[in-house]
Amino acid sequence: MILDGTRPDAIAEAARALRAGELLGLPTETVYGLAADAGSEAAVGRIFTAKGRPADHPLIVHVPDAHGIDAFARDVPAFARALAAAFWPGPLTLILPRREGVAAAAAAGQDSVGLRCPSHPVAQAVLRAAAAPGAGGAPVRGVAAPSANRFGRVSPTTAQHVAGEFGDALLVLDGGACDVGIESTIVDCTRGAPVLLRPGAVTRESIEAAAGQPLRDRDSLGAPDPRASGTLESHYAPTARVRLMDAKALQTALDVLGADAAHLAVYARAPLRQHSSRVVVRRMPEDAAATAQQLFAALRGFDDEGVKLIWVETPPDTPEWEGVRDRLRRAAA
Repeated sequence: MILDGTRPDAIAEAARALRAGELLGLPTETVYGLAADAGSEAAVGRIFTAKGRPADHPLIVHVPDAHGIDAFARDVPAFARALAAAFWPGPLTLILPRREGVAAAAAAGQDSVGLRCPSHPVAQAVLRAAAAPGAGGAPVRGVAAPSANRFGRVSPTTAQHVAGEFGDALLVLDGGACDVGIESTIVDCTRGAPVLLRPGAVTRESIEAAAGQPLRDRDSLGAPDPRASGTLESHYAPTARVRLMDAKALQTALDVLGADAAHLAVYARAPLRQHSSRVVVRRMPEDAAATAQQLFAALRGFDDEGVKLIWVETPPDTPEWEGVRDRLRRAAA
């Protein structure tokens, strides 16, 4: 069931559902999440079951503001608080040492926990309503919310995408199309220096400026990474097979297929000669942020067209495109 997320009665119904241990389709600025009370092991278990997600793959806990850090984390380094001050609310997840006795199921048993404060006004309204005292049921201090799709598939960026994944039985708040369109940047803050686990809309340069120190890569400190959402090699995959090519290789492949090309979609910035009207073509924006915003909707749309192959022009190798390159690389894996 989809409800208008701008309506106060819909926000109240969503908060009631979370307090009752139910699942909720929640809009954020990145993608729509499949949300549940992070403090309820049973509710978190329903997320894993609904998604078909491995139980050892942790969830990100969403909090209404930076005060939520101390409810779930301990021994928080100064640079992590600086990152929260700079980018929260916003599309940045911090991996922090987990406070004992909280969010163990959401953290998949690890001694670290991923925390994020979303900026979407509907998400903010739900988080605050669910945490308010006296609204019936125990207050919800944080909401576990991985992307609202079957595990490993393309993330949803509209309420209709979520309903298509889980059906009418799931309460979904419609907050419009997501502004960012790809999942949050993830920074590990458990190893004495900030480590990038997943790129996103918050760039390396801006993280380094806020943290006051260099951002390390995953293998630079020797210690193993904590497990984190969306970091598997194969992820964000449509049903159709994705292949990345530069513009020249794309054109050569289209020329070779000629008029026989079928069951094929092309997503590219470069203008390409078409030899078959049966090829589904969508132009990739020249701007990285615009591409990120529409990327998952484009992949879902190609699946809806029934194509078997999706050929994508490789994005530029520049910092602002890193999040898009990451999602496409995983989709093609």
